[in-house]
Amino acid sequence: MKKLNFLGIGPKIAVILLPWLAATIVLSCVHIDFFKFNREGSDALFIAGIVLLVIGLVFYISTARLLLKGLKETRLMTTGTYGLCQNPLYACLILMIIPSLSLLLNSWLILTSSIIGYFRFRRFIHQEYEELNGFFGEEYIQYKNRTPEFFPFPGKKLKK
Repeated sequence: MKKLNFLGIGPKIAVILLPWLAATIVLSCVHIDFFKFNREGSDALFIAGIVLLVIGLVFYISTARLLLKGLKETRLMTTGTYGLCQNPLYACLILMIIPSLSLLLNSWLILTSSIIGYFRFRRFIHQEYEELNGFFGEEYIQYKNRTPEFFPFPGKKLKK
């Protein structure tokens, strides 16, 4: 039996996102004052960055565990973080982990990495959808219709 692609579109996002993220971190460290959210620095930003990073990593790790289980069993995961949105790994990275780095380093420039990551996600995600539809058919279509795509808000569920 054919197996699902373990990496999905991750490499297609990473090929642009990771160099961009690295460049923004280097520039933020070299030109510290130019890219700061505020000139004085802030313990609150740093603490918020730590909290967001911890939450993001917890969600990322729990999602990765669910993904591995689903791949091993060739089963569509629809519970846990996959009940919040269809793409929780990408959402954790783009909405929590990268912004937490921005807060920790007090740099608005790093946030541009989330924008780059989101546009790369939008550009390539249809490939994963086609693969999932081919594997799971109607079960996937029903899941897709009831679950938000990227932003983990219950709005899509509330409309039904």
